[in-house]
Amino acid sequence: MKIITLQPKEFDNYTKKHPYRSYYQTSAYGNLMVKNGWNVHYLGVIDDAEEIIGASLILYKEVFMNNKIAYAPRGILFDYTNSQLVKEFAERLKNLLGKQGFMFLRMDPYIPCGIKDKKGELVNMNNDINLIMANLKNADFTYKGKNLYFENEKARFEALVLLDNTDIKDIYYNFNKNTRHKIKKAMRFGVEVYKDEELDIKDLYEFIKDKHPRPIEYYQSLCEEFKPNVNLYYAKLNTEKFVINSKEAYEKELDKNDELAARIQSVSKEEDKKKLLNIKMESDKLVNIYKNDLVVATDLLKNHPQGLIIAGALSIIYDNAAYLVIDGFDKEHSNLNPSYLIKWNMIRDYHKDGLKYFNLNAVSGDFSKDNKYEGLNEMKLSFNPIVVENIGEFEIILNSLSYNLYRSLNKKKNN
Repeated sequence: MKIITLQPKEFDNYTKKHPYRSYYQTSAYGNLMVKNGWNVHYLGVIDDAEEIIGASLILYKEVFMNNKIAYAPRGILFDYTNSQLVKEFAERLKNLLGKQGFMFLRMDPYIPCGIKDKKGELVNMNNDINLIMANLKNADFTYKGKNLYFENEKARFEALVLLDNTDIKDIYYNFNKNTRHKIKKAMRFGVEVYKDEELDIKDLYEFIKDKHPRPIEYYQSLCEEFKPNVNLYYAKLNTEKFVINSKEAYEKELDKNDELAARIQSVSKEEDKKKLLNIKMESDKLVNIYKNDLVVATDLLKNHPQGLIIAGALSIIYDNAAYLVIDGFDKEHSNLNPSYLIKWNMIRDYHKDGLKYFNLNAVSGDFSKDNKYEGLNEMKLSFNPIVVENIGEFEIILNSLSYNLYRSLNKKKNN
């Protein structure tokens, strides 16, 4: 076995056939990270016959006295079921990278542990997972734990909406009932979804800039590097339609409310009157809601006669699947549910394109109601996805002396 440097094209040719492949392990992602301050190396592993048996994009930075830290996003692509190969590979890594000033390498291979349903119940398990974990441990890889939240560089749990071999109507009707209601509500009040072919990220960035520390240039570079496999969706509020539909809903509910008031006056039985009063109380609430909607809609039409962008989402197509990279919305208009409508449009488009699934990105592995990320989970799990639990993050120390000194100095600094 030997560790070599691969050319980007050579690297891509190998990785696109590997079972643990992902868009993080592509030269396009490497180019993106170079533009954002990282150094990139394409590492290859060859056997005695000089056949490539493993590879990884390695991101690295100098952080301490010419010493480097390294990270293999969704890598390293390797056969972890072969204990002898894993052990030899780990020794070669320590030998080579340790001498080159690397202190440690972190990795999170795209290996599924199992598949869960939207309630968190296990429905399928990777039969090799215990063997893989044991082989990595025996090769001196330190496991960072079965984290349930977002402690790692990449999420351990991801929600996937399956698209192939399924009728689009069945996909829609398997959504949570409340989700279908929110999609209809968004359309009813004039929210319209479109794809921005120019990939102008500025409006989306306004919705996400406080959520993630990355600069706008990161997302602009991402669009450049992954083009034409990038899709940018926007939800735009048609303010004129919002006024028309709000007025119609308000007037319709007002007529219903008046009719209920008249019926209450005409019935004699106390039991019937009580039932009608309860219905009218609900109608009273709706009248106030629709009245407020009409006031808001009228004001928006006055200030934004051409419409108003209220949400956006960015995705990458890779390996016959779509991946949600980032999405965001205007909190002031979250009651119009633009994010639900955008995701429904993406699902419908990707189903039409014949993709295998739509990866909605990270969810928490804690499916309880008191989970601090329950809102995130509720939103994504309402689309009836499967949840893939990935193996998680590992670290291997490449130079013990430098690593221990680095940690010691960092500890003192933090104290």
